[in-house]
Amino acid sequence: MKIQEADAKTLLVAQGLPVPDWEVARTPEDARIAAERFFAEGAKQVVIKAQVLVGGRGKAGGVKLAGFPEQAELIAASILGMDIKGITVRKVLVGPAADIVKEFYLSAVLDRAARRILLMGSAEGGVEIEQVAAERPDAIVTVHAHPTLGLLDFQARQMAFAMGLGGHLKAALAIAKGLVRTMLAYDADLVEINPLAIVTETGIDGATSERLVCLDAKITLDDSALARHPGLEELRDPDEEDPADREAREAGLTFIKLDGTIGCMVNGAGLAMTTMDLVKRAGGEPANFLDIGGGARADKVAAAMRIILADPKVDAILVNIFGGITRGDEVARGLIEARAQQERDVPMVVRIVGTNAEEAARLLAEAKFDTAASLDEAAAKAVAASRGAGSAA
Repeated sequence: MKIQEADAKTLLVAQGLPVPDWEVARTPEDARIAAERFFAEGAKQVVIKAQVLVGGRGKAGGVKLAGFPEQAELIAASILGMDIKGITVRKVLVGPAADIVKEFYLSAVLDRAARRILLMGSAEGGVEIEQVAAERPDAIVTVHAHPTLGLLDFQARQMAFAMGLGGHLKAALAIAKGLVRTMLAYDADLVEINPLAIVTETGIDGATSERLVCLDAKITLDDSALARHPGLEELRDPDEEDPADREAREAGLTFIKLDGTIGCMVNGAGLAMTTMDLVKRAGGEPANFLDIGGGARADKVAAAMRIILADPKVDAILVNIFGGITRGDEVARGLIEARAQQERDVPMVVRIVGTNAEEAARLLAEAKFDTAASLDEAAAKAVAASRGAGSAA
């Protein structure tokens, strides 16, 4: 689950990381009021940033500076309602503009292969890390945190010096260890600071000093762990969630959209992956991973079918059910219900074995469904149906 920058900053602050002050505005007037506060506190400029879960906000015109409150209101009015990569901006972040001396990149990501948290840092912040990795891989410093002790001090020091942060060593160590702490505290998959920046600050007496701060924040949370953090579910932004993903989540389905043309509905993650493999072996391409889970009833099956058919590229459907907890006759009733409601006619191949498979077979035969006795046969039939639909198109 991706969360907005403002919410990500809130989680960083809760873990003691240095983040400049900000406010979230949903109207131009709110942006002006927030700007008034920051200017009263001594800010020379404020930044207005679109809150959308996509990159490239600045290039799209979603990040701008204002020199006085009324200008902040006008800029917010121009950004709110803007379309950035298909997403409508509904709120903006307003904060004092930083006087940046140098930008860096720092992130903590879950390295599943190593089964550890991986810290990545670079002296080239403020740009896409993928671009840096492609053009200058030597500019990226990496270190794995200890699986039980976390990021050790000597590891953090090595990374700080390699990134050129020796002059801000204490702050760099605290931030690097704070990222790992944030990962663990919220079961995150990614905690990214880009840019991590050295900024110049002016005190009440007019004296200036430099400080290392987190100017931007991106956090991705593990959906499977949200039950352990009830409050984090509230950070989900339904406006930016794909409609199919939202319907699947609300129906209790595990769904991932792919690029193929054969929709797959299966119960069990392992069986789903096997089904997708066999579709590919038969010469087709799966359009999705969809696991209806154990004990799925007719309404859940119908919801799964709606999600599959919402993809216009799907021209054939393969249903593969192994009835254990899941009753085959319930699945069959859900398929019959779904087909009666579907708006477009897509060929479907069904294979149901296990609990109540005989009753399922009777129901499907009465409804004139195309069935298969084995998974290999089902995959071959689905691929043939997809090719036939493609030729007809």
